Amino acid sequence: MAPPRPAPVPKTRSVLPAEPAHQQRALAGLFLALLSLFGLLGGLHNFQRGIYIVAFTLLAGVLAVWLAITSLVRARQSGTMSPRGSVTAIIIGTLGVLLSGFLLIGLAAFGKQAVRYSQCYSGANTLAAQQACRNQFIHAVEGVTSGR
Repeated sequence: MAPPRPAPVPKTRSVLPAEPAHQQRALAGLFLALLSLFGLLGGLHNFQRGIYIVAFTLLAGVLAVWLAITSLVRARQSGTMSPRGSVTAIIIGTLGVLLSGFLLIGLAAFGKQAVRYSQCYSGANTLAAQQACRNQFIHAVEGVTSGR
């Protein structure tokens, strides 16, 4: 009878933590992703400069996704762990890019009507005047969408 064999030892791979440069790149991506998302929330109360804010948030979101993806790729190439916050930066940055892209298309299509509505609504002192502004905006948007 043969002596019992020792149980095989599972191979553990020692993974080094992410390099500081990769971690900083991922954190910069996360910061830009949050900036792109919060820029959309806080900056659209003024339609006259809204297109600039939306364009900036689109650029910030694209940069955030690029920084996060390159930090992941570089960490994988160097054999280290993926940097903290890189996947979160990709998700939030992609959400910011999608939202700002849709808003940019909407502002490009209905920007003049939105500016007129904003100016009309800010000067409306009564409910009837506010309703007149809404009706004017709806008719203007319908005119653009129907091709009149």
